[in-house]
Amino acid sequence: MTMNRRYHITTFGCQMNKADSERMAGILEDMGFEWSEDPNDANVILYNTCTIRDNAEQKVYSYLGRQAKRKHEQPDLTLVVAGCVAQQEGEALLRRVPELDLVMGPQHANRLKDLLESVFDGNQVVATEEVHILEDITQPRRDSKVTAWVNVIYGCNERCTYCVVPNVRGVEQSRTPEAIRAEMELLGKQGYKEVTLLGQNIDAYGRDLPGSTPEGRHLNTLTDLLYYVHDVPGIERLRFATSHPRYFTERLIKACAELPKVCEHFHIPFQSGDNELLKAMSRGYTHEKYRRIIDTIRRYMPDASISADAIVGFPGETEEQFENTLKLVDDIGFDLLNTAAYSPRPGTPAALWDNQLSEEVKSDRLQRLNHLVNVKAAERSQRYFGRIEEVLVEEQNTKDKTQVMGRTGGNRLTFFTGDINELRGQIVKVKITEVRPFSLTGEPVEVREAVTV
Repeated sequence: MTMNRRYHITTFGCQMNKADSERMAGILEDMGFEWSEDPNDANVILYNTCTIRDNAEQKVYSYLGRQAKRKHEQPDLTLVVAGCVAQQEGEALLRRVPELDLVMGPQHANRLKDLLESVFDGNQVVATEEVHILEDITQPRRDSKVTAWVNVIYGCNERCTYCVVPNVRGVEQSRTPEAIRAEMELLGKQGYKEVTLLGQNIDAYGRDLPGSTPEGRHLNTLTDLLYYVHDVPGIERLRFATSHPRYFTERLIKACAELPKVCEHFHIPFQSGDNELLKAMSRGYTHEKYRRIIDTIRRYMPDASISADAIVGFPGETEEQFENTLKLVDDIGFDLLNTAAYSPRPGTPAALWDNQLSEEVKSDRLQRLNHLVNVKAAERSQRYFGRIEEVLVEEQNTKDKTQVMGRTGGNRLTFFTGDINELRGQIVKVKITEVRPFSLTGEPVEVREAVTV
């Protein structure tokens, strides 16, 4: 089949999707395709989709509609929908958008080459069956030259009543520690300085792997993995996401405090500050347990940054229950909080309940929560003023070409004057001169050369 050998990927949603897109881009480039910034200049268009929120799902259909029209004029255009919407809708997507060539769920990302070859042979393909995820030997096309995501566990066994993830990403499947370390070692050789270990529920890492310790623990846990990969040469910083309060342990916190490469930043969604709602959500913890986790983190690492996710307007949420969420946010003081109004998702229990709240109530509560989040984040930022922070330089500031941008160990986005060609990948000591709720500005004090272990 003769075609323009260019591709374009649009990614919606979480870090897991972004990591999947990097892998699929690597497969496409291994097949001889080149990246195109302009989707209209590409003959393979791939949408890696998210179904957590309805607006993200509807945006996919809008994008697809434009490309479907283009396909009537350009029959050799290949249209692919991957990710969670593909898994959720399956063959129904083909009925809605018959111009589609390939519908593939997240578990099939590593099979993109085989699936596309079937498409190029003239088939319309739907790949949504549950499979064991194989190790992928294709190198991802990384969007960054400094930081990289490394998947350590796929899928999720939790059954939160609002969440569609277990339905679309399948059961938990942990990669072996050896495979994870091998990928990180290659990243270190390629010059990457920071790795974020990824999992939909990363604290569950290793539960499905064989073996146990004499104390009765799983042989492989996230804590053990951090110790195992900590000395990978070239990698200066380690992060992990996303954590579940049900499984977050003091042993893990202690390891993060002991291991110098592990950044003092924790992303632990709490979703609601009300115990009755947490029970209705099937989250498996109380707000008191969540507070104990944060207190333990701050006992070991007083300056640690804490970020989280929260939902307002869950079915049946009363004003008093919403105020319990506000109180938790006010008491803890998050550095960053991702907020969302509840959105009913297909196939989830909560979507069928008859106590749904109006959009007006959800919008009002979201605005009130966001106001408090901004106030608390601004308060948290004040501690940085006048301090010297180590910033790993990632890219140029797109809004001010005289500046570079990077992140502190606590994950604060930081800007300062510098040449990106000289500083990319370097750790720079920066004196903070300006603070904002979610970012900082400073002056460079010293460049610290990365030390290879």
